[in-house]
Amino acid sequence: MIETHDIVRPPRQLVDGLAAIGSATASSELSKLGVRSAHICGPVSHTPGIAVAGPALTLQFMPKREDLHPVDEYTSPERQLHRHVMYHTQPGDMIVVDARGDMSSGVFGEMMLTYFKGRGGAGVVIDGCIRDLGHARGLGVGLWLRGATPNFHVQTGIVPTAVNVPVACGGTLVEPGDIIVADDDGAVVVPVKLAPQLLAVASEHAEWEEFSRMRLAEGGDMRLYYPLSDEARPEYEAWRAAGGGTNGTPAG
Repeated sequence: MIETHDIVRPPRQLVDGLAAIGSATASSELSKLGVRSAHICGPVSHTPGIAVAGPALTLQFMPKREDLHPVDEYTSPERQLHRHVMYHTQPGDMIVVDARGDMSSGVFGEMMLTYFKGRGGAGVVIDGCIRDLGHARGLGVGLWLRGATPNFHVQTGIVPTAVNVPVACGGTLVEPGDIIVADDDGAVVVPVKLAPQLLAVASEHAEWEEFSRMRLAEGGDMRLYYPLSDEARPEYEAWRAAGGGTNGTPAG
């Protein structure tokens, strides 16, 4: 039987804050905190415009060996073991799948993703494929995938072996309960113990970028405003004091 565990979820306020900063800022600031392997390489957004963050439910696959995994193993729905990760879903959760980069195995299809959406799931990050991609895109669930395939669970060379254990997704270690930040730029894994520190530094980063973006759009000197130079910092601090920034009303 599949190995399965539950996860410990971080505070929702923390997760929502990370969703607001986005994957690019999360990746760059995590690098400064010593985590240089946060980007989950391979899966890319198939749902442009969707930006989410949530704790990771994980699903691990291994290569199929026919003497251990005969086709009739899957005749009962409860023996279709890739379903089990979805039974843990709570609102805002992300599913992260180590599907070994397999391009011929449909990990999930429209019906299972509909169930996931109905449970409040936010998105899936799969080092592999799903099927029914056209229908799945219409569900409102974020999809970060290597691609799509017409094949389903008995037409596969991989088998699910564990739920909510550490996995390697796109060559990146994901622990159950880690926070996944995902948008059009890709998916990034945030270790829970670093999440409060990341949010603090990334929020400040996002605010000076807002100021710099405004100045650049006005024709300002990029050497002054991106990145924010020490010379431009007094101007930035005055802008903040006057009510500018994401937490205030931009100064006129």
